[in-house]
Amino acid sequence: MATAYDTSLGLYIAGTWRTGEGRDTHAVLNPATGETLAQLPLATAADLDEALAAADRGFKAWRATAPDARAAMLQKTAALLRERADRIARIATTEQGKILAEAKGEVAFAAALLDFHAGEALRIYGRVLPRPAGTRSLVLQQPVGPVAAFCAWNFPVMNVVRKIAPALAAGCSIIIKPSEETAGSAVEVLRCFQDAGLPGDVAQCVFGVPDMVSRQLLASPVTRKLSFTGSVPVGKHLAALAADTMMKTTMELGGHGPVLVFDDCDLEKTLDTLVAHKFRNAGQVCVAPTRFHVQDGIYDAFAAGFAARTKALAVGDGMDAASQMGPMANPRRPDAIAGLVDDALSAGARLLAGGERQTSGNGFFYQPTVLADVPLTARAMNDEPFGPVALLRPFATVDDAIEQANRLPFGLAAYCFTENGRRQNLLGDAIEAGMVAINGVRLSFPDSPFGGMKDSGHGSEDGPEGVQAHLVTKTVHMS
Repeated sequence: MATAYDTSLGLYIAGTWRTGEGRDTHAVLNPATGETLAQLPLATAADLDEALAAADRGFKAWRATAPDARAAMLQKTAALLRERADRIARIATTEQGKILAEAKGEVAFAAALLDFHAGEALRIYGRVLPRPAGTRSLVLQQPVGPVAAFCAWNFPVMNVVRKIAPALAAGCSIIIKPSEETAGSAVEVLRCFQDAGLPGDVAQCVFGVPDMVSRQLLASPVTRKLSFTGSVPVGKHLAALAADTMMKTTMELGGHGPVLVFDDCDLEKTLDTLVAHKFRNAGQVCVAPTRFHVQDGIYDAFAAGFAARTKALAVGDGMDAASQMGPMANPRRPDAIAGLVDDALSAGARLLAGGERQTSGNGFFYQPTVLADVPLTARAMNDEPFGPVALLRPFATVDDAIEQANRLPFGLAAYCFTENGRRQNLLGDAIEAGMVAINGVRLSFPDSPFGGMKDSGHGSEDGPEGVQAHLVTKTVHMS
């Protein structure tokens, strides 16, 4: 059953939806077919000024709102997301490409994030310091102020909720700029907040030319925090803009997830787990396992098993229940992946599976691909592929594996598979990544921090740390 895509996309500013009215537009595409789904209006400078003014008003009111009222609004929004989950998931699949089962899981996780942050709204504590009788020193945690948030297209529902929920829990207002390529999902999320009763000045949603929007929002004295999810180069650019006003920043940037597979792992279980996770969302996941470093003794068996499982994957429209991997999200991605694969092959890598665009009408498909013996000089071993490509290399010792895991400037996610408990402890300590999964692949939970180190950014989303990132510390001394 197909759900018609809602073409009434718009900007949400000061509690009202703004549509065409002479604004420039951006075509939102269906990546499975290449067809245009809707025309999205783009914000003007005047729209952004109005959003900033609304966020300023909204912060003054929202920070004074009782924590239990903030929590109730977040819980009601979560209930609306669950009530509308099927419709929202279908919109996400239609405009982003991931298979419907993944989109439904994404909506469910977004609702869980809202519930968790509702609880955190009630747990923003300070402390009283010991002082002589008749005097007090108080440490207070207060909302930082209006937030400018920018998020990527790969998780069009979750990314939006991940930005808004902690800001609102902390007492901040927010202006969010989701991806123009997945605008329909973001619009549906904002409608849930609106229908839950969130005052219109508290959350604004704008779309537009990224450089223009970011420069205007980050130059404004209204904005007191930047939260960004996206590529390393863009993140560094935005951080430089944010430095001009010394605003607080949370930067969730790219990764190049190493996977260390040791010869004592449960090989068949490890392969089943990793192949499914590698090609989730066509590999367009910042924490995707990417560089597979496999111990010598099981390397050939691992490579053969990985390739066989990859060749068996059904690729097609994400709305088709038979599909196990959908298209890439936009027409740029297959070209980028083809360039990386060609470069790796010319450098001496062996092709074990895939390696070509997959023809399916005008959709943006690329075959799930496995490359073995990939030289470290290949671009794919150094630049984040962000696509359905698995890169395999052998290693000999634990030290070799750790060296390879830490070789790049990225430090977002890493994965290790070994049954040796002492080795598990060592790897957890030695690997330079904000998140490490051992004998598993899940890294996102509402109550645990999500973020990286090195070029993969700083600060955390989710967990109590995500709310803390929207607070400032004030000390009050009373005599």
